Amino acid sequence: MTTHTLPGAPFVAYKHNELFIEGVGLSSLAQQHGTPLFVYSKASMLDALGAYQRGFLGRHAHIHYAMKANSSLGVLQVFAQAGCGFDIVSGGELARVLAAGGQASKVIFSGVGKTRTEMTYALQQYILCFNVESEAEIDVLNEVAASLGQRAPISVRVNPNVDAKTHPYISTGLKDNKFGIAHERALAVYQYAASLSSLDIVGIDCHIGSQITSIEPYLNSVDRVLDLVESIEKAGIPIHHLDFGGGLGINYNGDTPPAADQLWSRLFERLDARGYGQRDIRIEPGRSLVGNAGICITEVLYLKPSDNKNFCIVDAAMNDLPRPAMYQAFHQIIPLQQKQSASMTAYDVVGPICESGDWLGRDRDLSVQAGDHLAVLSAGAYCMAMSSNYNTRARAAEILIDGSQAHVIRSRETITEQIQSEHLI
Repeated sequence: MTTHTLPGAPFVAYKHNELFIEGVGLSSLAQQHGTPLFVYSKASMLDALGAYQRGFLGRHAHIHYAMKANSSLGVLQVFAQAGCGFDIVSGGELARVLAAGGQASKVIFSGVGKTRTEMTYALQQYILCFNVESEAEIDVLNEVAASLGQRAPISVRVNPNVDAKTHPYISTGLKDNKFGIAHERALAVYQYAASLSSLDIVGIDCHIGSQITSIEPYLNSVDRVLDLVESIEKAGIPIHHLDFGGGLGINYNGDTPPAADQLWSRLFERLDARGYGQRDIRIEPGRSLVGNAGICITEVLYLKPSDNKNFCIVDAAMNDLPRPAMYQAFHQIIPLQQKQSASMTAYDVVGPICESGDWLGRDRDLSVQAGDHLAVLSAGAYCMAMSSNYNTRARAAEILIDGSQAHVIRSRETITEQIQSEHLI
């Protein structure tokens, strides 16, 4: 059998000119379930997770999947069954973790805007830790914990002012970003938190951004965090775990991020050199675990030539795949069926939403006609999780592939489901 594996997507391949994920041909899925359709590879997720696990051998290290990347229950179940904890940013995400079989005791609650209701819910579930991001939040969490007769475990998220060299919308570690406590204020904030009666300081947290493709920003942030740990512990406040966040990038378009095990080999060299290599380490990867595991299948509706541009109009749109509209992000777009010796035309691949920003790819060389199916690659992260009902469009169905088995993990949304919570006056 002729097999052609795609760069950045090791479990997505052409076999006899048809696109497969693992052992399942995608054309049959499109016919059976309709489009747009998200399809994920379980093997790809576990392969990406395995790279982190190899990097952590012999260490006291724990992986908490940053579920904002993809919070579908079937995806969460894969990581829960693999022993992962979870990084959440809302009470709703905590409810999803529990519904998927995850353990609250392995949950870290991040985010700058936790409400009292969310804090109460998380404390009642006895989560592992809150990553607190402001002095005002510290005061509120202390009050909420006191009202429940509990002590809230906290880790202060420190902003190290390290440039991750990524898109400004997904940069989180600079002093102009909204996240975390300024590096210069961290010691004073720890001392203040230690004085409050309903908080337990358990760690320190740092997260500098997303889609990071080089090691140097991580090394810089490790040094900045360890400098703080030294000063905090000299002040008599023990730090039990070091949380270095996530942010490792994936291959969208020839990107060359380090492999997770190679990254952590370098980071542990730095930790060992400074005497912290056997500390309790926690990380929060998201995109790097699921991004290249997913694709979105879409049908070509119309071809529309013009003097300056040729448009390939498909049935997936910015409500399904918001990253190009939000970040000018690149996703590879390829046919489900390869055509031999086909002539190519450059198209802008666009969706049916009434916005000029509704595009999935610019100037893509394709040989297509109406009725063909295309695959948008690297769609496992920040696509379905950020999808919407704009233009009263239904959210897509989702399929999880496990070898030769295809499991429906989300049914296609109906218009009845969309409007059932609305009321006429």
